[in-house]
Amino acid sequence: MNTSNDRFRDRDVTFANGAAGRNLDITSANPRNYHQAIAEPEAAPTVTVDGKLFVPTGASGTLPCVIVTPGSLGVADSHVGHAETLTDLGFAAFVLDSFGARAVTSTVANQTQFSFAASALDVLAAVRVLRDLPEIDADRIGAQGHSRGGTAVLTAATRVFANAVLGPGEGLCAVYAAYPWSGHQFLSPGVGSTIVRTIMGDADEWCSPMQAQGHMQAIRLAGGVSSFRLLGGVHHSFDRGAPVVNIPEASVSPAAPTAYIADDGAFLHPLSDAPDMRLVDRDLMIYGIKAGFGRKGAKIGGTAESATLFKEDISEFWQRVMV
Repeated sequence: MNTSNDRFRDRDVTFANGAAGRNLDITSANPRNYHQAIAEPEAAPTVTVDGKLFVPTGASGTLPCVIVTPGSLGVADSHVGHAETLTDLGFAAFVLDSFGARAVTSTVANQTQFSFAASALDVLAAVRVLRDLPEIDADRIGAQGHSRGGTAVLTAATRVFANAVLGPGEGLCAVYAAYPWSGHQFLSPGVGSTIVRTIMGDADEWCSPMQAQGHMQAIRLAGGVSSFRLLGGVHHSFDRGAPVVNIPEASVSPAAPTAYIADDGAFLHPLSDAPDMRLVDRDLMIYGIKAGFGRKGAKIGGTAESATLFKEDISEFWQRVMV
C-alpha cells in the first residue's frame, strides 16, 4: 500500500510495459444520498475528482477501458498493479481517485465522510470523460471495484441509477466487484446488458458474503447476467499479496440488515416499508450500530497464492467480456 501523503495525481507512474499514467480530471458531485443524485442532481455540490489513465504503448485504434475503483484505504499499490495487469492484456486502465480531491485519506473508521452515492457517481462521471477520448472505445468501458469501490461499481451498473446519471441504456459494459459491501441495494436491481461478477472470501469480516450472494441473485432474477465466486478461508482485500493483519480502527457492521432504495433514490429504513428521501448513509449506519451489529476491528490481507488467483480471475473475466 502506498503510504505517502501525496495525492495519487502527484505520483509519476510508469509500468514495466511502458504505459505511463496520464492525469484526467473528472467533474463529479457530492450528493447527500441516492435521492439527491437521482432526483435533485442540480442540488449536489460539484467536485472535480481525478485519476490516471494508462494506455498500452504502441496501441492503435480504440481500446476497451477498465475503471479501477479503490476501496476504503484509497489508491493502493495493488490497485495500480491491477491496472498494469489490464494494460498487459491490451486494455486501457483508468485508476480513479475519489479521495484526494475530497481531502479524505481513509474511510475505514467512518464511511460517511462522503456518500456511497457520490462514489458511484464518480464512476459514471469517469465514463462521461473516457468515452469522449479518441483512444477509448465508448462501447467497451467497464469498471472493477474493490470493497467500497465494489459497492460503487455495482450501484453504477444498476439501471435506475445509470439511467438518471447518463441517460437510458448508457453506462458500463461490465462490472467486476471484488469483496463489495451490498448493504445498499435498489428495489429495482436490473443492470440491463451490463455483465456482473462478484468475488469474495468466506472469512471476510468487513462485508457479508450472504448479502452479496443475494444481490447477485436479485440481478439474475431481474434478467441480468451475474456470477458469484466464493473462496474458502479467504479474508477481505485478499488480492493485496500482503499478510493478513487486523485493522483495529475499522468500523464494520457486516450482519446489519440491507437498506433498500426506491427508484427515486429514497432509502427504506430496515424498520419501515415507506421510502424516506431525508435518510442518509449515516442514519442507516447509526441504526446498525445501535441495533448491535457494529463492532471495531477487522482483518485484511491474503497470500501470494490468493493474489495470483485474483489476477487470473480478473484476466479471464475481462478478456471474456471485452469482445
